[in-house]
Amino acid sequence: MKMEHSRLAPPDDLYSGYNEYPSVLSTKDLLEDEIFQEAIRTSYGRRPVRTSKPGTAIRLGTATRHREDEVERLMTARPMTAVRGAGYTSSAGQRQFDPLNQAAKVPTTPQLEAKREDSPEEKIRKLEHRITELIEESCLASSRGEQKLALDRAKDASSKERSLIRMQEQAGLSETHNLDLTFSVLFNLANQYANSEMYSEALNTYQVITRNRMFNNADRLKINMGNIYLKLGQFSRALKMYNMALDHVPAIHKDLRLKIKHNIGIAFVKMGQFSEACSKFEDIMQERPDYASGLHMILCYYALGERDKMKRGFQMLLECPLNIDDDEKYNATSDDPASNLILEAIKTDSLRKLEQSMRQEAERSILTAAKLISPVIEHSFTAGYNWCVEAIKVSSHSLLASDLEINKAVMYLKQKEFSQAVDTLRAFEKKESKVASAAATNLAFIYFLQGDINQAEKYGEMARQADGYNSAAFVNLGNCSLARNDVEKAKELFACALDSDASCVEALYNLGIVNKRLGLYEEALECFLKLHAIVRHHPEVHYQLANIYELLGDVDQASEWYLQLLGLVPTDPEVLHKMAEIYDNDGDKQQAYQYHCDSFRYYPSNLTVLDWLGSYFIEHQVPEKALDYFERAALMQPNEVKWQLMGASCHRRSGNYHQALQAYKDIHARFPENIECLKFLIRLCSDLGLKEATEYALELKKAEKAKEVRERIGSSRPGSLRSGSGRSSRGGLNSPLSDSSQLSAGTHRSPPVPSQVSRLHKMALLETNESYSVTIQHRDIDASYSDPLGPLAERPRTSAGRKPLNQLEDEFGDEELGEDLLPE
Repeated sequence: MKMEHSRLAPPDDLYSGYNEYPSVLSTKDLLEDEIFQEAIRTSYGRRPVRTSKPGTAIRLGTATRHREDEVERLMTARPMTAVRGAGYTSSAGQRQFDPLNQAAKVPTTPQLEAKREDSPEEKIRKLEHRITELIEESCLASSRGEQKLALDRAKDASSKERSLIRMQEQAGLSETHNLDLTFSVLFNLANQYANSEMYSEALNTYQVITRNRMFNNADRLKINMGNIYLKLGQFSRALKMYNMALDHVPAIHKDLRLKIKHNIGIAFVKMGQFSEACSKFEDIMQERPDYASGLHMILCYYALGERDKMKRGFQMLLECPLNIDDDEKYNATSDDPASNLILEAIKTDSLRKLEQSMRQEAERSILTAAKLISPVIEHSFTAGYNWCVEAIKVSSHSLLASDLEINKAVMYLKQKEFSQAVDTLRAFEKKESKVASAAATNLAFIYFLQGDINQAEKYGEMARQADGYNSAAFVNLGNCSLARNDVEKAKELFACALDSDASCVEALYNLGIVNKRLGLYEEALECFLKLHAIVRHHPEVHYQLANIYELLGDVDQASEWYLQLLGLVPTDPEVLHKMAEIYDNDGDKQQAYQYHCDSFRYYPSNLTVLDWLGSYFIEHQVPEKALDYFERAALMQPNEVKWQLMGASCHRRSGNYHQALQAYKDIHARFPENIECLKFLIRLCSDLGLKEATEYALELKKAEKAKEVRERIGSSRPGSLRSGSGRSSRGGLNSPLSDSSQLSAGTHRSPPVPSQVSRLHKMALLETNESYSVTIQHRDIDASYSDPLGPLAERPRTSAGRKPLNQLEDEFGDEELGEDLLPE
């Protein structure tokens, strides 16, 4: 070996010879070289050591005589990793070959890792993982009911999936695209569109899936498309989609085919084709019967009027298997504490709840079918119910017979046949405890509605004794105690009902009413807040909460609950009136007017609302609009004089003096002793210069004397004081809208002279004015009045003072007076 080293290269150059290739190399030599061919065949394994034969070695360099020695050295040396030496040393302690000192400047391993992370394959893998996470988040959000979040996640997944496709196309990796991922993205997006009631977008997405033949079993999604068309009311298209889906489902998938047939039957029912629907439901009942299909089949028979088929269908419904074990397995039968704990744990697990829901669905279907066909399968309602009861008794659902008989009593109540209902319920008095308790509860409620409190208490006590946990029995007894004004006992009974059943909404509501009547507003508020948590969007609960907050003085909370109540019943006039009062008390007249108008629109017969609206327009000096409300109130209460006085005052304020005078005359004819009407008549007659003023003054004197006599007689009888016949809440001297310039008792002023009369007429009025005043003062008549609608707008002054008579004569001295203007 030393000789070989000296012959090939100097001893210091350990890596010499690796870059030395033959200058002339022929293909024939490579094909004939066994060592080369063996190396090619075993390039992925360990090369076997072979003995070279003369004439078969590859030539290295130009020294042909050392061919075999060089080949042997190359076969036993380490494998060649590069054309040039990589700087390896034979000893670990020697210095690394790095003439340019590149190892200290740039690390090689981080560069290789960074390049690997930035590769297109790695980016595609991460994006696929992110899309999968978005689909899962969308499904979880949909299960929680957060439809908006679910739709957003589905849209985000769809956009990222399109980005993934573009990235794969740019990298030339389109053949590696995952079709299952695309199907999951589109299917989830379509489902979220459908859950968000965006049906057109959902249908478009489903069509994209079904039209792509690369997706397996995509035709089954036409079931979802049929469901959407069914919701949209396009029954023919829904039927077409169901049939297409049924054609693509193989016969081995029986459950799916039966569900599709059930949907087809529902579509036929929606279209009114009951015969075709019956055929589908009959196929289901013959192959694998279930309660929903049986009930729908009976419904179709009922629509077709087939009595015999209704009976046969009801019997088939009773024969449907429930596939649920008996409830006795949940009862503790051993003394082993561990077993009892296990039984207590499984009583409320998800499987137990599923069994209960299935049993309730079966009982509901049977009872609904019985109530549907009982009045029509026989000649009478009673006979039909009896047939259904007998059919149930001989079936595996014999326990439902008693419930059906109680339903028969309820049907008697709906038909106003109270005696038969009572007789039917009394037949349960000697039966088992729960059925007897239910019958006694219904009897107690019937007697309570009829007003027979004694019988109601009797049967309520019987129901409580038969079943000590019957919350309805405690509610009936509490109602009876409340009817007897025994509020404390009623409160105790309602509390007992809540102890038996914490979700008894009747007991909770009545307990809140009792606490409210007792003045315990905080406890009442707590009851109604609990009830609001159980029964959402109930108008009566909202009203009670608003009213209690109002009684507590919390106006902001009360108005908030009233607004929520308006959201439930926007046409309730009383709630609108209550909101108007709240805004009126706050001084917001504009909002109060709006709510009063809304209340008047839905209920135009509320006198309080009419009074407020009329006063509102009087305050804003629009008596013409106020007149409509007062006239409507006068029609509702024709014997109430205040509405007619307000209407007449509106005429006077509008400047229609003659209409006002006629209105006051009509009022005086109907109410001759009304003092306010007489005062208005005196004032108007004086303003218009009519002679009836004196007559009305005499009548006013008589009316006031009669009033004094009545007051004197009333004062002699304690507790029998009566006010004048013409007083009203808005009229009178103490009215808040009374005239600020009204004349007090014993004071008088001259009536103003109308501008329409002639000069001689003015002179006559001025001459008789003093005698008229003297006459009134001599008779000691109070001609003052009080306007029920408040003061009039002040008239514009046309002169600084009254002109003397000589100036009036000079003013009209040059005019020629006709005979019609001369005094009589």
